[in-house]
Amino acid sequence: MNYSATLSLLARIGLASIFIMAGLNKIGGYEGTAGYMESMGVPSILLPAVIALEVLGGIAIVAGFLTRLAAFGLAVFSLAAALLFHLNFADQMQFILFWKNIAIAGGFMLLMASGAGAFSVDARMGRS
Repeated sequence: MNYSATLSLLARIGLASIFIMAGLNKIGGYEGTAGYMESMGVPSILLPAVIALEVLGGIAIVAGFLTRLAAFGLAVFSLAAALLFHLNFADQMQFILFWKNIAIAGGFMLLMASGAGAFSVDARMGRS
């Protein structure tokens, strides 16, 4: 058994699942999410792009398709979300969410450095 490839696949699933679910939840709660974005000074016109990045980027990570590019996009998104939405460190939940986003960005940076692994579309297409 190829433990490295299996662990890489499991890591990709773990990292991506939060984004796929968050994107799908934003579709169901579109108006609420748009209102929250506006209240934080982020134009709600960006919401369709956010949903697309979360869902499609997450699916790309799970499949291991254009992994380094998808990981870059989701790392930048995670850092931006931390800085835009979770800077109220007086609120312990915001403090935790800030560092969660930093940790997730770190995981995506590892994917950028290492690639998707053997169990991926990238590997089947000869991209490392």
